[in-house]
Amino acid sequence: MRIRVSELMNSSLLFLQYGQSVAEAARLFVENDNISALPVLDDNHQLLGFLSKKQLLVALAGGLSSQDGIGSLINRQFNSISIQEFLPLILEDKFEYMPVVNGDELVGMLYYEEVYHAISERLYAKHLDMEASIDAVYNPVISIDNDYQIEIFNRAAAKLMGMWAQAVRGSDAREILCDTGVLEPLLSGSHAPLPANKLLIGGRSFLPYRTDIIRDERTIGAILVLREISEFEELAKESEYTKKLNRELDAIIESSFDGLYVTDGQANTLMLNQGFERITGVMGYECIGRNMADLVKDGIFSRSGTLLALEKRKRVTITIVPRSGKEVLITSNPIFDEQDNIIMVVTNVRDITELNELQRRLQQVEGLRQLYKSELQQLKMQNSQKMVVKSSKMKELLNLVTRVAGVDSTVLIQGESGVGKELIAEIIHQSSKRREGPFIKVNCGAIPENLLESELFGYEEGAFTGARKSGKIGLFELANNGILFLDEIGELPLGLQVKLLRVLQNKEISRVGGSKSFKVDTRIMAGTNQDLMEMINQQKFRLDLYYRLNVIPITVPPLRERMEDTPVLANHFLEIFNQKYGMNKRFHKNVIDCFMEYHWPGNVRELQNLTERLMVTSNDRIIKTADLPGAINRLWLKNDPDHGLCSLRQTVENAERQLLEKAFKRYKTTYQIAQALGINQSTVVRKAAKYGIKTRN
Repeated sequence: MRIRVSELMNSSLLFLQYGQSVAEAARLFVENDNISALPVLDDNHQLLGFLSKKQLLVALAGGLSSQDGIGSLINRQFNSISIQEFLPLILEDKFEYMPVVNGDELVGMLYYEEVYHAISERLYAKHLDMEASIDAVYNPVISIDNDYQIEIFNRAAAKLMGMWAQAVRGSDAREILCDTGVLEPLLSGSHAPLPANKLLIGGRSFLPYRTDIIRDERTIGAILVLREISEFEELAKESEYTKKLNRELDAIIESSFDGLYVTDGQANTLMLNQGFERITGVMGYECIGRNMADLVKDGIFSRSGTLLALEKRKRVTITIVPRSGKEVLITSNPIFDEQDNIIMVVTNVRDITELNELQRRLQQVEGLRQLYKSELQQLKMQNSQKMVVKSSKMKELLNLVTRVAGVDSTVLIQGESGVGKELIAEIIHQSSKRREGPFIKVNCGAIPENLLESELFGYEEGAFTGARKSGKIGLFELANNGILFLDEIGELPLGLQVKLLRVLQNKEISRVGGSKSFKVDTRIMAGTNQDLMEMINQQKFRLDLYYRLNVIPITVPPLRERMEDTPVLANHFLEIFNQKYGMNKRFHKNVIDCFMEYHWPGNVRELQNLTERLMVTSNDRIIKTADLPGAINRLWLKNDPDHGLCSLRQTVENAERQLLEKAFKRYKTTYQIAQALGINQSTVVRKAAKYGIKTRN
């Protein structure tokens, strides 16, 4: 058992400034006499070292003035420990103090005395739990150390021998147990029960099971478990035929690879085989003679097929995860007598861990197949994913992206809508060691909140109304060994933010409606166009999740801050759409000039969409400023000193465009616009298509 450092650290961070005096340090130690050392920070709150109370007392005893500074007393050689690490219950190395850090930030202190007391309390509590567990065992249990001192004497042993357990523990076994019959098998060194070793105690028959207690390859004592066989002996005496039949039945049952568990009609345990012990990790001596309801109550089993079969009076099948950690399929069959009474329940136990793992892998493959099929259907063109850059800002960004791709750290990609955050994530995936693995993209703002959790984490059979019978694998599992890109992370509900934080911390997920956790090897990247710090101030986003996501921040600049990329991108999109539509159009120089003047609120996505629109709506092979939307065209006319000398046709087209744009803002239908302008409705529709004005009907 280990304890996380965060549970033991002293988080009340008292500290000294470098320039403080010895007197000030002494006063702080006096006010906090339980603290053995204090961190010393510089003016920038950076950790310089530590001043211990012991150092201060030695210096004062040596004649150091109380008005002197503490600088000469600082211990600058120290070891720190991460808040995420664990400490063992047994501290092998003694230390006076140790700083606790979260990354480069000092978040607390470990003081040996505090840690020692906390661990001692836990060890004592664990000792009490162990005693309670042993007392709960149905069979008598006795253990001694190498000096024959009785260490364990459980409640069943005390009841059998008429002794008080507390008085027996710590006594010499050779004196206390000399007349009980258990001393000889306890000291004999025999490790297996033999018929000749059968014990008669209080008129009941027991088989002794003895074994050495070994720690660190050294025998430190012995333990004896007594298993009662009185009932079996009575049954064996009934007839030789029954004895032979029972032997054959035992051999058959023990030869079964699956586990078998048998109870009577009142759920009292009659027998179980070695297959059951191997699969579940639960031993026969824990169960034989005990009622299944008590075994469930005591936590030996989480639930019982036997009890369900008795309740429903028919065969039932359930799944459990016993202490072995395996996934187990339980099938319990009730057996009826001639009066329709249940006289026995026979339970078959099968290990389905590998089968379920194979099913999960098949689900992952099928999920990936469906996902990739959907993405292929939505793919527009082969070259649309290329990153075209010319500006120094974007070249620096790509250099950073290349370096980031080589590690597995979490990445937060920030930038306005349309700048290409998803494309940056794809480049990281293609340049990383996970490029052979899946790249899963999900827009957290595009999926309804009530469906988002099941999409991300999947769900088990029957998790909610309408759930698939076979359950569903989630996107985290689909992205195993690959990358999951959570776009619009700011739209993630607070409840799911907590669950995402646990995934980032533990690398484990659990499906909706499931109790078992799965390890996932998935690299997480997130994207947002929102100010997450402002959302944190508004309590709409968790600060701890932000720090978990913002390990490597990447900010993609808007197009207006890298305008030298605009002509290159515009001509790149032009070539793509020329190939797509079988055209050969070109931009007039003035169009590129207009693009350079425009501020592009929609960034690269707006430029791409506008290029496609101009390709489709322009009539000539050369795309001119007259083909541009009104906002960009007016910007061009305003900045062109010779705009008053443009052609008559161009002037008319500009006037038509502006008039139609005003009309579409004022009226709802093309019929109303036609009446207001005194022209045919078909003319309104044709002109609107020519100038790229969106109609409403």
